[in-house]
Amino acid sequence: MFRWCARILVLAVAGGLAAAPAAAQTDPMEIIDRVDRLLRGDSSRGVATMEVVTEHWEREMTMEVWSLGTDYSLVRLRAPRRDAGTATLMAGDDIWNYLPKVDRTIKIPASMMGGSWMGSHFTNDDLVKESRLVDDYDVELAFEGERDGVDVWELRLTPKPEAAVVWGHMAFLVRQRDSMPLWARYYDEDGELARTMEYSAFTEMGGRLVPGVMDMVPADKPEERTSFRYEELEFDVDLDTSFFSLRTLQRGR
Repeated sequence: MFRWCARILVLAVAGGLAAAPAAAQTDPMEIIDRVDRLLRGDSSRGVATMEVVTEHWEREMTMEVWSLGTDYSLVRLRAPRRDAGTATLMAGDDIWNYLPKVDRTIKIPASMMGGSWMGSHFTNDDLVKESRLVDDYDVELAFEGERDGVDVWELRLTPKPEAAVVWGHMAFLVRQRDSMPLWARYYDEDGELARTMEYSAFTEMGGRLVPGVMDMVPADKPEERTSFRYEELEFDVDLDTSFFSLRTLQRGR
């Protein structure tokens, strides 16, 4: 789920890109480009656990995730047992869900992209969408200095007029010493805070420093959250486009 988390997430340093000295990194577009390429290599594979906490229930899921470039990704649930095999595939502009209980593959229409994925605080769009921040947003440096004893940059992202995005604007707080994001805030078109992604547990995986934990918190329900925790993560694995097929979606691996 890691088009952000992928941006699923959704999130890491670019393939082979090392954090440059803070003094040389004052261009906000360069900073956000490094953050934008978080958890992105030419290809990748990972295992993660997602915990969803709502007012009325809690749920934990373990999933395996594959990606290739910016156009292909596959997310398959491993646990809980009742949901094992449930999967989501993005290939180019097409997105499908596979429901093993009924052996049914469903193509997701655009009208459903804003819906919740597996009951979490992430949407179908979060799960698979790959739009580059530097392409879709104008970036300005809102703050540069020390907060809570840490040197940081705060960046404000405003959508370009032609960008097909849902947010009125976004804000990122980035640690200067290694370009790790500390939080990302998403605002609606009225300028109201809609949700916050918090990054923590920075650790080395696949030879890169990455945030091992990401928490998405809705602004209107601050007691709720969806936590995304990486168990395994590797980059530049041996994958090609043929792997991201309906056959792979349906058969498991």
